Amino acid sequence: MAREYFTHKGLLFPCLDYSPKALSYVENEFQVWDDDVFNVTYLKSGTNWMLEILSLIRCDGDPGWVRSVPNWERSPWVDNQNGLKAALKYPPPRLLCSHLPVQLFPKSLQRSKAKIIYTLRCPKDVLVSLYHFSKLLRLFKDPGSLDSFLEDFLSGNVAYGSWFDHVTGWMGLKGNENFFPITYEELQQDPLGSVRRICHFLGKELSEEQVAAVVENASFQSMKGNKMSNFSQLDDKYMDHQKGEFLRKGICGDWRNHLSEAQSQRFDTVYRERMQGLGMTFPWD
Repeated sequence: MAREYFTHKGLLFPCLDYSPKALSYVENEFQVWDDDVFNVTYLKSGTNWMLEILSLIRCDGDPGWVRSVPNWERSPWVDNQNGLKAALKYPPPRLLCSHLPVQLFPKSLQRSKAKIIYTLRCPKDVLVSLYHFSKLLRLFKDPGSLDSFLEDFLSGNVAYGSWFDHVTGWMGLKGNENFFPITYEELQQDPLGSVRRICHFLGKELSEEQVAAVVENASFQSMKGNKMSNFSQLDDKYMDHQKGEFLRKGICGDWRNHLSEAQSQRFDTVYRERMQGLGMTFPWD
């Protein structure tokens, strides 16, 4: 089961802890509630950082909850079987995570006032982060060489499918009052301003001291030192802890340390083909 995939509606998913039945249930039967808050991302785009920020906003910056409850219990992933079970037992208001593309997301979202926070990240950084992550996590196939993984990534031959499709699908909701897109780069460059904007979107009023406490307790160093947030407690069935840590660097632009000039140009070519004419501009463009 480990490191094997199945195909569901044209996309690859890990066999470990995922199933076509559960994914179909999420899409067609899972009930989204009006007070749900969803933390949605493509893989390796700042999911756990945003999860920490949202957890802390909920507690007015107090780190008690994030230091005492594992992040996958604070905000279950509805995509996999264990997370789905946890989500169905979660008392409202629920904080939930998902990597699902928009077309596989619960259809009941359309009839609800639930809020979606969608975090994007420079796709070259996503590629490099996912490459390293795939070596650690037993959910994912061994990525092989960076060259071959680059081609898999660009063609969408990876778990959850194409980054390009994921981003263009979800960004189609831009302008919807219950959809809030933000980039990893904005969070890095202006954490205080970003947290204030997220609070405003959620209708949550925090003092400047509380906003500062959110930023401080959701910093990379704070998360790396918090066993409830750094995945050091994750079962060995899912992660090879000997090969590295879940939270690796948490920086922007690390792709420059890994991609050759030729690989970077290859990426740029496909990026232009896929994103040109869509009217989207991002900090990394």
